[in-house]
Amino acid sequence: MFFEDKPENAETMNGDIYRSMISNFLWPILDDMDTEEMWFQKDGTTCRISGTTISLLCEQFDGRLISIRGNQQWPPRSCDLTPCDFFLWGYIKSLVYANKRRTLLDLKQEV
Repeated sequence: MFFEDKPENAETMNGDIYRSMISNFLWPILDDMDTEEMWFQKDGTTCRISGTTISLLCEQFDGRLISIRGNQQWPPRSCDLTPCDFFLWGYIKSLVYANKRRTLLDLKQEV
């Protein structure tokens, strides 16, 4: 999933924009899924740990929010707690960059 805007429309991420992304993009995807067993893990970026943001996420992931201020309070950027950063991201990059892409569109399609 890409969250992309034209450079002239780019904004700095803040709590309002982050919550809007969750409400407008993530929730519709999760509506079609059984989330009772699903956990949500996030880093400790300031815009993502505000009380309002944590409350929004706790509504969907009651007791299953892994964050510095979530239900499961774990430290951000810990190699054993952020597998997406320390395993998945590198693995995906190796797959995406296995073949050289000529255009940005080709790269997006590969992702």
